[in-house]
Amino acid sequence: MKDCAYLASAVEAGRFDACLSALYGAEGVKSARQRALGVIEGFVRSYGNSSGAVLVSGPGRTELGGNHTDHQHGHVLCASVDLDLLACGAPNGSAVIRVCSEGYPPFTVDLDSLEPRPEERNTSAGLVRGMAAGLRKLGLPVGGMDLYAVSQVPAGSGLSSSAAYEILLGAAMRSLFPAAGTEPDAVALAKLGQHAENVYFGKPCGLMDQMGAAVGGAVAIDFADPADPAVEKLEYDFSRSGHALCIVDSGSSHDDLTEDYAAVTREMCAVAAYFGKTVLRQVPEADFRAALGTLRQDCGDRAVLRARHFYAEDRRAVREAEALRLGDFDRFLALVNDSGLSSVCDLQNIWSPAHPEQQAVSLALSLARELLEGTGAARVHGGGFAGTIQAFVPEARLDKFKAGMEAVLGAGRCHVLHIRPVGGCVLWED
Repeated sequence: MKDCAYLASAVEAGRFDACLSALYGAEGVKSARQRALGVIEGFVRSYGNSSGAVLVSGPGRTELGGNHTDHQHGHVLCASVDLDLLACGAPNGSAVIRVCSEGYPPFTVDLDSLEPRPEERNTSAGLVRGMAAGLRKLGLPVGGMDLYAVSQVPAGSGLSSSAAYEILLGAAMRSLFPAAGTEPDAVALAKLGQHAENVYFGKPCGLMDQMGAAVGGAVAIDFADPADPAVEKLEYDFSRSGHALCIVDSGSSHDDLTEDYAAVTREMCAVAAYFGKTVLRQVPEADFRAALGTLRQDCGDRAVLRARHFYAEDRRAVREAEALRLGDFDRFLALVNDSGLSSVCDLQNIWSPAHPEQQAVSLALSLARELLEGTGAARVHGGGFAGTIQAFVPEARLDKFKAGMEAVLGAGRCHVLHIRPVGGCVLWED
């Protein structure tokens, strides 16, 4: 059975290079090789030279289209990115999972009882217990293991580090404790990740984050049936688009924004409730438009505008996926810009009404439009109100764009990403 020493020698010899190229791009192989060796060394320092060791990656994800459509059972377009969590794991022959993440205190999770624990809410331990519990409920084996992990996914970046962590855990557990029968596919692992985050971590997230991290590449999702969403992986090579994907951290804080996020869902659902429905996907747009005058009185103008955003953005996410299927990147960019305008004007999730003096996302979008000079595209990224924007930047403009954004927002605020074709996985030898 392969141990950590073998794993390190295989990485050094280049036997993982083909896999590393698929995950991080050909230009990223050298640095990825050093990062993998660092993870193995960290594992050995923490646990010794264990046999049965594997390298596992859980990618961050970016929302490409469908801003605030998932909670209304609409369409979403997302993708996995090359910023990820990378870990070395091995079975330890016990009933305990031991985790050491670089920069954080180590912790253990016993497998004798896998019920949610109040003291583990909002902790990584809760996610570990939740993923183990989910696999056990599927009748799959989960045993004790040691894990050493490092992360490239910036906190508060909107790239969903929690989903990356959940998918990494699922991939590691399935590799180290293979089942005799059918293995869960990427969609099943995504659902387990969502359940772990909802029930064990205590965050009422949707399924988009986990699906983007698990499936890999660009993924179109239809949430008409949230319990069984329709998922399609789109075969589009973003590396040939001539554009770089940038996620720009505005520097604003997500603190005290719970009510702002909740108000978006509450107001959209209030419009749906006028028609006796629970979400807007259940309300025909023609019925909504015919009742605009009355809805303004009953629900308020902002609720009406946010509902208008939903219908337009839901159609847009479908059209964005179609543009990628056809290889029409110019059409895709135009739709991304339309999405950004709709978020500003109708959805109104660019700044918090409770803190009108803080408009860092608005400033970041304004700077992006100025630097792009009518090329590329820019939009708010994720939930909004604070955090990040997304921009597709022509490669010839990238250096100027990055320098211009960071001159105002601060060094290191502009992250240049690549959409990787592979979701959460165990790294394999060539």
